[in-house]
Amino acid sequence: MGILYIVATPIGNLDDITLRALKTLKQADFIACEDTRQTAKLLQKHSINKPLISYHQHSKLTRIDYIINLLKEGKTIALVSDAGTPAVSDPGSILVSKAIDNNITVSPIPGPCAAICAWQAAGLASHQFTYYGFLPNKKGRQTMLKKILNEDKPVIVYESCHRINKLLSELGETQVIVAKELTKIHETFFRGKANEIKIEVPKGEYVVLIPDTAEPQPHG
Repeated sequence: MGILYIVATPIGNLDDITLRALKTLKQADFIACEDTRQTAKLLQKHSINKPLISYHQHSKLTRIDYIINLLKEGKTIALVSDAGTPAVSDPGSILVSKAIDNNITVSPIPGPCAAICAWQAAGLASHQFTYYGFLPNKKGRQTMLKKILNEDKPVIVYESCHRINKLLSELGETQVIVAKELTKIHETFFRGKANEIKIEVPKGEYVVLIPDTAEPQPHG
């Protein structure tokens, strides 16, 4: 049996990658990735040349079976996402589950995660938070929002550029912290009432932190 490595990659700045991650990518027989073009940029920067296997949320079961069969043949595969940690709000979780079902060793290679990166700079006193990932686009969205606003601890959610201003409007006067373009040149944190924050020319993905209303609010 081979090994499936879950390799965290940069969420913005391409220098944010660990030595172990680079070593694993160099030694892998194949690299499974969401977008081969995106992963190719990272590999080119670090002079890594490996066969790429496209694996994303629209991949058919035959693609998953193909990867599993390679692992059964003893091949080493590194799973990466376009940015951050695979299997966190990411289709990688399906492949990981399938590998476990087939008694294939799964080894995590830790590194960047947008939620943790935003939490580091949020300035919240709490040692706990609830992570919701991406909110539903339509069905179940309002139910999820109500649940979030009733949480008794800080909440972290992800939102796309297409819906970030909609989310801020939906959250009304709730105090929020919004992280934009983390680790990039134009990294920005917005703090204040959600409905008073307007993201001009939204792009990329956003991390939104909703503090526990019972705890002291961060300065900003």
